[in-house]
Amino acid sequence: MRNYVAELIGTFAIVFCGTGAIVIDQHTGGAVTHVGIATTFGLVVMSMIYGLGSISGAHLNPAVSIAFSIAGRFPARQILPYVISQLLGAILASLTLSLLFPLNETLGATLPTGSALQSFVLEGILTFFLMLVIINVATGSKEQGMFAGLAIGGVVALEAMFAGPVCGASMNPARSVAPALVSGHTAYLWVYLAAPVLGSACAVMVWKYLTGKKTEQK
Repeated sequence: MRNYVAELIGTFAIVFCGTGAIVIDQHTGGAVTHVGIATTFGLVVMSMIYGLGSISGAHLNPAVSIAFSIAGRFPARQILPYVISQLLGAILASLTLSLLFPLNETLGATLPTGSALQSFVLEGILTFFLMLVIINVATGSKEQGMFAGLAIGGVVALEAMFAGPVCGASMNPARSVAPALVSGHTAYLWVYLAAPVLGSACAVMVWKYLTGKKTEQK
């Protein structure tokens, strides 16, 4: 249960701070800036990894939990409770932002500025690189160690910096589901559910090939 509570708190923090930066940027007429938003996402991910990594592994992302299971580093029976905890934390964060900023229409929802296919491909590639870094710096399914948080947070900030204006750079189904459901902007939600899972799964396959690892069934 401690693991699930940690995942809930960590995902709440990511969505509250990350999408909160988007909402506050809109509310203040651009005071946060795009660079500030990307930096916020990177910093909150890094902080939660250092704060919660030794407890739950700080997955904070359904795509990461699924990918770790495919890699044999995370029991398949724990995927559902982890994902439920992550989604619950994310939804609570979006509900909180909705109460604080009731006039905001999207609450930081990820919406393509181009075609859905363009965003699907981008999200898949972005999550591929993110998961490739995660699985190489994590210990088992535990994202911890001196440089794990810095490396993973850095990738999140980097990818949000250059791809955010086009696809939103979600890389995390929970981060996209919550503001979409609470704000009602669900038309493109399928992009942000399918692409990150596909991208992270492909990263595991490539990691296995490059390192010669074999999946250990649990």
